[in-house]
Amino acid sequence: MNQRLALLSLLLLPLMACSRQEPAPVDAAAQAPAADAPAAEAASDATAPAADANAAADAGAPAAAGDAAEAATDAPAPPPAPPIDPNAGAMLVEGRDYVEIPNGQPFEPRNGKVEVVEVFGYVCPACANFQPLVRSWKAKLPADVRFTYVPAIFGGTWDDYARAFYAAESMGLVDKTHDALYQAIHLDQTLKGERGRDSVQDIAAFYGKHGADPKQFASTMSSFAINAKVSRAKQFAMRSQIGGTPSLVIDGKYLVKGSSYQNMLDNADQLIAKERAAGQ
Repeated sequence: MNQRLALLSLLLLPLMACSRQEPAPVDAAAQAPAADAPAAEAASDATAPAADANAAADAGAPAAAGDAAEAATDAPAPPPAPPIDPNAGAMLVEGRDYVEIPNGQPFEPRNGKVEVVEVFGYVCPACANFQPLVRSWKAKLPADVRFTYVPAIFGGTWDDYARAFYAAESMGLVDKTHDALYQAIHLDQTLKGERGRDSVQDIAAFYGKHGADPKQFASTMSSFAINAKVSRAKQFAMRSQIGGTPSLVIDGKYLVKGSSYQNMLDNADQLIAKERAAGQ
């Protein structure tokens, strides 16, 4: 019996060995997805953000352009020019509402625009009081009207602040500092103005708080270019018969007068309309 079992075992060994060494063939194509599923899933996860980003970029591009267009649309445009009134200024009385300047000339070439000049001084309390009204008024001027500040040259600290104005203008700082300088002198009193002469270094230090390099600013104040601008401002004031500040001059022809600051601006409006009508 034992011999028979031994012989039977010897006969079955080759069959069992074949079964282990030669498993049933496997369909590689069918197995590949199952084997690669984690990698494919990872690849899918990795590519999804890129696809989403591209989709977002594609979707976002028109939106960005739209936003830019909207921003451009929202940008304040110059006020439209009002209709020309051929009778503009007819109600004004010379000597009371304005003075006609003999041989008057504009401060700068007009280039088809009506020029409005305010001759002002930072140390002047009246100019400080006038400034809030002027700021609001000039923002509403028609597109064919050009407003220009010209500092008064009356000597001493007036001249220092005139040089400061032109130095600030050369550095693109006037919009940031014009009102702030009035406040520093007349409200905060961190600068003395006419209460006692501020040094060039004091003035430069103020502009240093608004983006200028104080040493460069002080040097610019005394430069040849700034001295030339100050001289030109002085000549304009003398030619325009400026006796005090604030003063408004229209096209170099008319020195505006008035019973109050608001009346002055009302008279200026009529003189501007008169010049616009004359130019048509």
